[in-house]
Amino acid sequence: MELYRDLYYKLFGALADAVELLEAGNVWQAKDHLIKAQQEAEKLIIESDAEI
Repeated sequence: MELYRDLYYKLFGALADAVELLEAGNVWQAKDHLIKAQQEAEKLIIESDAEI
């Protein structure tokens, strides 16, 4: 359960950052930021499955 809480905070934080970037007109930076957060979250999930 802790993993999902950590993932939620990571992805929600990335979303908030992306919104700020979009408001500043930095569309490509926002996109890259969201993609990086998604990849990091996926990596954490894969690594946690390997530990089980």
